[in-house]
Amino acid sequence: MAFLEKGLVHVYTGNGKGKTTAALGLAVRAAGHGARIAIIQFMKGWPYYGEIEGLKKFDNITHHLTGRPDFVDPKNPDPADYQGAKEGLALAKEAISSGKYDLVILDEINVVLDFGLLEIKEVLDVVKNRPSSVEIVLTGRYAPKEIIEVADYVTEMVEVKHPYRSGCSSRKCIEY
Repeated sequence: MAFLEKGLVHVYTGNGKGKTTAALGLAVRAAGHGARIAIIQFMKGWPYYGEIEGLKKFDNITHHLTGRPDFVDPKNPDPADYQGAKEGLALAKEAISSGKYDLVILDEINVVLDFGLLEIKEVLDVVKNRPSSVEIVLTGRYAPKEIIEVADYVTEMVEVKHPYRSGCSSRKCIEY
């Protein structure tokens, strides 16, 4: 039996910090209520993100990393970047259509689209053709207008001030 009567589509985008954090917060909230969650992180093959260990503590959250551990060059993506995006989309399609999950998070999918690693039509087909009870979250900067148009919730994170601007580098527990 579906956990949600009607699943909606969320988009967390913008240049500010907090898109993945918001999606993971929603996952924790839903997990606390007994929902089943799948999280597919695109372009995040680096195995040292703090959420990886944290998510293992939940029996009702499945987590997948796709992509290389290196940053993607948007002007010259590696063939492995395209392959990782395709693998992530295949995982997303399976999770969404399987009937096993109530909430599916596609972390950084908007950046994947902006970098041209997947076609917008492929992602829109997955979102539009999902079972009606599946909630979907799409995160990442540069959300395309087509994604925003099909969404029910759109939140834009705006950077007002960030410690990077004063030379502070990424900090364990906070940025990763």
